[in-house]
Amino acid sequence: QVQLVESGGGLVQAGGSLRISCAASGRTFRGYDTAWFREAPGKEREFVAVIRWSGSNTYYAESVKGRFTISRDNAKNTVYLQMNSLKPEDTAVYYCAKSSECSEYGCSRSNYWGQGTQVTVSS
Repeated sequence: QVQLVESGGGLVQAGGSLRISCAASGRTFRGYDTAWFREAPGKEREFVAVIRWSGSNTYYAESVKGRFTISRDNAKNTVYLQMNSLKPEDTAVYYCAKSSECSEYGCSRSNYWGQGTQVTVSS
């Protein structure tokens, strides 16, 4: 039994901030990186950020670098994405995924996905 649940999405004005969460159940995720992806209407799903299982390495897509921060709380089995200086183009459904071999360019494989949380940024 594995489950990923995103939460914290909502409506925010441009320039504002939002923190979304990815809570994982089960204890079978050792060895997986945790990544955030997003999908806007009419666009393909794109990589946003990742925190690697090995060490504390983090990587970000160029479009969010300097504005978003990914972090984790191991005791709570939760990964967070802090989003600052939000722009209307950040509007999308945000998904977390357990992935492998991730970098700033994305992940080679993503095996487990949550249901997503909607983030809407108004102009």
